[in-house]
Order: sequence, then C-alpha cells, then structure tokens
Amino acid sequence: MVVQAIQQFQLRPVIGNEKQARFTLQAVKDAGYTAIELNGFMIRKMPLIVPLITWFAGMPIGRSGRFDWKKLIADSGLKVISIHEDLGEILKNPQKRIEEAKAYGANYIVITGMFRYDYSDYKSVCELAEKLNKAGKLLNEGGINLLYHNHNCEFRRVESGETAYQILLEKTDPQYVNFEFDSYWAIDAGCDAAQLMDVLGSRMKLWHVNDRGIRIKGKKGSILKSDSMELGDGNINLNALIETAKRNGVEAVILETHRNWVDNSPIKSFQRSAEFLNKYLKS
Repeated sequence: MVVQAIQQFQLRPVIGNEKQARFTLQAVKDAGYTAIELNGFMIRKMPLIVPLITWFAGMPIGRSGRFDWKKLIADSGLKVISIHEDLGEILKNPQKRIEEAKAYGANYIVITGMFRYDYSDYKSVCELAEKLNKAGKLLNEGGINLLYHNHNCEFRRVESGETAYQILLEKTDPQYVNFEFDSYWAIDAGCDAAQLMDVLGSRMKLWHVNDRGIRIKGKKGSILKSDSMELGDGNINLNALIETAKRNGVEAVILETHRNWVDNSPIKSFQRSAEFLNKYLKS
C-alpha cells in the first residue's frame, strides 16, 4: 500500500502555536493522510535569518521551530516519512541529522534543489553530484537514506545538451543517493513526468504531487497565469502518474502546495486533495 502523506510546509499558516498545530495535524489524519514530511528548519530552532527569509518570500514559518514536534507527531498518530534538510548541514553534522531522523522514525532525509549551484554548467552539476554521494554515504553508514528533490531548475541543459537532472541521475551512486520526484516542477519545465518516472524506476522512492490549472473566473484576458490547484481540479493527468508511480514501486505520495488554496485555506485544500487521493490512490 502506497503511503499517503503531506508536506509540513503546506501547514505553516495553520500551526501558529502548539494548540493550533495539534488541531491541524488531527485534521490531516482525519482527511486520510497517514504520514507527514517534516522540514529541518521548521522542527528545531534556527538562526533568525531563516524565518526572515521565509517571511520576505511571503511564506513565513513563524515560531514552529520552538514546538515539541516529537510529541505533536506522536499524539497525532501520523508517521514521519522523511525530513527535508540542507546539504551543507548534512555534510557538517551528519551524526546529528541521523539521530534526529531516527528519533522521528524517518528512513529518509531529503535534499531540495540547491540555489547555490549553476544547473546550466556541467562542472557545477558534477560537483553537486559528488557532494550528494558523500552526504549519502555518511547517512547510509548510520542507517538513513538520502533522496534528492527536484524543482524546475534541474531541467536546464548544460553544454553537452543533457539536462542537469540527467547528469545527477548518471553521476550519483544508487547505493547512496536516490530521488523524491516532484512531477509539478518537471511538468512546469516542459517535461514528460510519466516518462521521467519510468527513467527513475526504483530510484524514485517518494513522489511529490500537485495539480496545476487556472482558478481565475471572469473576463481576465486571453493569457492567464497557471498555478497549483487541488488534486483533480487542475489539468495534470494525475491518474496516469499514479499508475506509473505504483508500477515503479513508489513508497509514498506526498502532497505539497504553497499557495492558491481554495478559499485561501490550506486545510480545505488538503481535505479536497485527500478526496482525490482516497479515491484513486487506494483503488
């Protein structure tokens, strides 16, 4: 059975304090999700610059790092499927990150797209692959598995004509590095997401899912900007992607949206998306 999960970042507007976080996690469980993916910068105290960066980006995380997330998660009955972490932090403090992941019962630590790297430069991408292999080996020695999560920047092409994502797939060792595939960003970059899933095969351990479409109503001009949508309300062929993910043995499907929620409510949004997953993921 594929695990149905949600990314903690989607919950940030409705976890302003521990009481609110407890209510929200219960709503997550009641909707049909059985797991959550955490973020290192949201479950422990961080330098002031981190919440400031998220605030300036219009996606503030508030004081979530001060909460007792171990107790909140335990009380909710949700499983922690993985933890998003910074590559530099893993290389600097691998044992701490291993201990933290184990304390939450997570098998995976996930690195998201690296803004410090030039994904259009072959040498830079190869250097990133080397660092991923090193970090993955360190975690593997402690019994934790490393995954790489893409955005759209990895589908830029380097001098050879390959995409950065192809190079990362070729240059990383499957023993130490595998993937959390985000189909939304691959589609945003013009890729065939189902084909990429088949290329990843068993290296795609987790799948980030989102839909994409246009919510705007009325006369707004001939060209509109698309955005994330609740699952089943957009135009991505999610049923085909679900079948492809299942065929390749994906362990968990993880919902993540950052904005454009129905009625501006992340709770209503994940509840609506859960209706789709409850119907099609479990069929």
